Amino acid sequence: MDITTQLEFIKKGTAEIVPEAELFQKLEEAGRQKKALRIKLGVDPSSPHIHLGNAVVIRKLRDFQQLGHQVVFIVGDFTGRIGDPSGRAATRRQLSEEEVKTNMATYKEQVGRILDVEKTEFRCNSEWLGRLTPFEIVKICSFQTVARMLERDDFSIRFKESRPIGIHEFLYPLFQGYDSVAIRADVELGGTEQKFNLLLGRELQIYYGQKPQVAVTMPILVGIDGVKRMGKSLSNYVGITESPKEIFGKIMSIPDNIIVHYFELATEISSSDLEKIKTALSKGENPRNFKARLGKEIVSLYHGKAAAEKAELEFDRIFKEKGLPEKIEEYRIEAGKKIWLVRLLVETGLVKTNSDARRLIQQGAVEIDGEMISDIEKELSLKKPIVIKVGKRRFLKIVPK
Repeated sequence: MDITTQLEFIKKGTAEIVPEAELFQKLEEAGRQKKALRIKLGVDPSSPHIHLGNAVVIRKLRDFQQLGHQVVFIVGDFTGRIGDPSGRAATRRQLSEEEVKTNMATYKEQVGRILDVEKTEFRCNSEWLGRLTPFEIVKICSFQTVARMLERDDFSIRFKESRPIGIHEFLYPLFQGYDSVAIRADVELGGTEQKFNLLLGRELQIYYGQKPQVAVTMPILVGIDGVKRMGKSLSNYVGITESPKEIFGKIMSIPDNIIVHYFELATEISSSDLEKIKTALSKGENPRNFKARLGKEIVSLYHGKAAAEKAELEFDRIFKEKGLPEKIEEYRIEAGKKIWLVRLLVETGLVKTNSDARRLIQQGAVEIDGEMISDIEKELSLKKPIVIKVGKRRFLKIVPK
């Protein structure tokens, strides 16, 4: 590809490239010198799942990889223990070291569903951030002012509303910027909410005498609630390694008004097909049909076409034909022994707390053998197996022993 074509390929689907002229120059120089640019993406391990929102950016990282550039995937095992304040209305809970280790354990395998792992440089930012001396941290902090930090929308809003801002939160964008210094990034990718952090990295590289990186931002994928951005800490995400059945079911539950948004950002559908979908929806065609297509497109990307077809059949069997899943996990309890339904729902992991169980029962979201349960005081004494259904997709067979 010539440089102009490369740039157009990279620009497709992006929100902004800052500055675009510099990216053209970097691509031109790389071609002339026959060297690869270093393309950086950092992801904090705030959950064990890489989700569809992360995948929007990772797929753009793949575009650079396909052009022959060196992609560097940074797991923020150090920054993850601070917590990214981007887009947050309150201080994020700090993760423990154990949580970080657990969450990041499968990241390489998950990322391998999108990137060529043999050509990907995987790094953990504790490699350099964990070695910084107090003096070096002070030096990094001296590079920025409090006024500059308060230019960030999230900090500015919290400051005006007298909501707490932890001093450690100011360290997050500085450390993310230092990641770019440590790996000598030419380009950094991120969601639009990361723009401040990406530009800070650019400024920090200049401070350390390096050529500044170009910031490439991608649109934010809204969560399956249709309101907030997809986020691991917000529990409104679709993990790319979740089961085909779970992915398909979650996609079928999204609000109608974000169907096009998901096709655009979470699939590899062509522009012409996207326009056809927009037209069909505007003419009143059934949104459910497009959700089913969307679910199959997404499952196919991460599990293959056969798994997508099976997930749709399973969904239809359960929700159209009121059937049961082919495989239902079993949980054994003592035969004849009375147990409070609320306690059973918590013990089996179908819900997290007693209050969640009570709320779901009162909302009519709990069924036993197809019969809705509304009594929060209901007790069970099992003589034969039963199937409990919670919500639309959670099933469990309770077996007396």
